[in-house]
Amino acid sequence: MARTDALAHWSATDLAAGIAAGECTCAQAIEACLARIAEIDPQVEAWAFLDPEFARQQARAADQHRGTGRPLGPLHGVPVGLKDIIDTRGMPTENGTVLDADRRPRRNAAIVSRLQAAGAVIMGKTVTTELAYYAPSKTRNPHDPARTPGGSSSGSAAAVASGMVPLAVGTQTNGSVIRPAAFCGVVGYKPTFGLIPRTGILAQSWPLDTVGVFGRSVADAALLAECLIGHDPGDRATTPVAAQGLPAAAAARPPLPPLFAFVASPAWHHAEADTKEAFAELADALGDQCQRVDLPEPFERGHAVHRTLMKAGFSRNLGSYFNRGRDQLSSHMREAIEDGRKVLAHDYLAAVDWIEVLNAGLDQIFERFDAIVTPAAPGEAPQGLETTGNPAFCTLWTLCGTPAVTLPLLRGANGMPLGVQLVGRRGYDARLLRSAGWLANFVTPTPAAA
Repeated sequence: MARTDALAHWSATDLAAGIAAGECTCAQAIEACLARIAEIDPQVEAWAFLDPEFARQQARAADQHRGTGRPLGPLHGVPVGLKDIIDTRGMPTENGTVLDADRRPRRNAAIVSRLQAAGAVIMGKTVTTELAYYAPSKTRNPHDPARTPGGSSSGSAAAVASGMVPLAVGTQTNGSVIRPAAFCGVVGYKPTFGLIPRTGILAQSWPLDTVGVFGRSVADAALLAECLIGHDPGDRATTPVAAQGLPAAAAARPPLPPLFAFVASPAWHHAEADTKEAFAELADALGDQCQRVDLPEPFERGHAVHRTLMKAGFSRNLGSYFNRGRDQLSSHMREAIEDGRKVLAHDYLAAVDWIEVLNAGLDQIFERFDAIVTPAAPGEAPQGLETTGNPAFCTLWTLCGTPAVTLPLLRGANGMPLGVQLVGRRGYDARLLRSAGWLANFVTPTPAAA
């Protein structure tokens, strides 16, 4: 049997295999995570809700199930953290606002049911920013508590980065998976829009909202995402799809070394000096496998288009919070909802049309390149807890619904993580993760600041 104190540092892939092989028990894995949470979370504050006894009950049931000899799910006994905008029956889901204090949903979100079917242990609810927007939460960056962990999936990224759980789920409407993953130094993966159902998850903007995952490796992120993908009648963006084969793709060796398009994007002016230097070095190291590509001129309008869709969505989906508790909302949220109420139907429908226009431009790039490589954020996690950082390097890819993954491969001037973001063609998630796995092996990450 493995040492319990070491299990908190196992990858999800190794942990699932170890439990299945009898090298450790689920109960041991949960105790290791709970011990790590007790040690680290007073400084990081990644959890909005944690019931250790409930986690232990799930672990005992998982171990009893294994003892029967019946088939095990791909995540059997693996602990997972859930962003606190994902409904969990019998467990609080407070959406990061006092207006939903003590809210306990009567139904699970679709992905919670899928996690349970895969054998996962729902460890608890991770902290989100207020209604998954910009107002910072209590969570701190595990590498430096004086810095932001990013948002809005702040607790999910920090919990994985600090070894409290091997896997966590978040959501992204602008940069809420990729940015905190980059700041905290873990792998963050935002699948193609519509692959994972959002039924039972707080809605912000239907054309943009996407479920994403956090893990310690590309393989871990692929393992979790594969269990969540599929059609759900409650989410009209989803369609019946065959198994994606993401774990196998993440581990596969490409038939040829991937070809990367370095795209500065219209956000390049936000990039800090050490980011520009680090990406120049990465491009040099990749040599002929990386070529600079400029996006067509229409992409200059992308951020404004995204803003129209997001703000209008806030007005539609979050307006009830404004109506019943305006004074309990942050100024960020009040302003966003008020701005959304000014969006004209004509402008909203035109913004929806732009998604296909921009993807037509991206398709031309992906005819030649396996993936786009670009920063995940302007630089290291900013000092202070008054902001969650700038999502500008994620905006276009969320708008276009393309899959994206960030890898913790680079370091900034202060030793903090710098994320390398890879973007793929819509629907080509397996190819993207295969390229990400290749790049992760090509570049040896340097240790983050203690």
